[in-house]
Amino acid sequence: MPTSFIVVDDFLDNPHQLRDAGLSLNYPDAQGPYPGRNSAQRLNLEGLNEQVSRLVGEPLMAMAHNQAHGKFRLASANDVGTAKVHVDSSHWSGILYMSRPEDCKGGTEFFRHKATNTERVPYNDQEAMQRFGAPSAKKWISDLLATDSNDDSKWEMTHRIPMRFNRLILLRPWLWHSAGESFGSTPEDSRLVYLMFFASAGAVRR
Repeated sequence: MPTSFIVVDDFLDNPHQLRDAGLSLNYPDAQGPYPGRNSAQRLNLEGLNEQVSRLVGEPLMAMAHNQAHGKFRLASANDVGTAKVHVDSSHWSGILYMSRPEDCKGGTEFFRHKATNTERVPYNDQEAMQRFGAPSAKKWISDLLATDSNDDSKWEMTHRIPMRFNRLILLRPWLWHSAGESFGSTPEDSRLVYLMFFASAGAVRR
């Protein structure tokens, strides 16, 4: 039985130092599907792999080459996107909230897809075929999100993990989820998060 998510409050001993470092980075304009912009630079936290591996109970490796691991994401109230609900391509995903306590709104949201009555995507191609007659899990996910990701009528929110400064959320990437509300008008009062994506170290070594 896999763990779905883990919440750790007061994750960093000195979160203001990381927040200040994040605000000093460059956030180039990008035409991505989700509201907001990623930092151009990465900031690696010493010992993060080991600490998160201990929390989830298995060895993990950062996905720094093909994911936004170690980058910050900044999203203000006027940012818009073409997609909302999504899944990630990782073994574990992590979100560290870096917005000031007085600015925090919303949080990470989880959903049930009404038409398929699912709260997660198929684990593999075999499950996709057995449950939905799809040739592959990847195609089933892609087709569904292409039409439904940004359509609120297709989803029922099951729960929300509220945003709190210095709160770390570790979640399974196969759960239907969204970033939640964007807010603010300046970098200082907008939604600011530090992103993490991990692969299974055991799977990488095989």
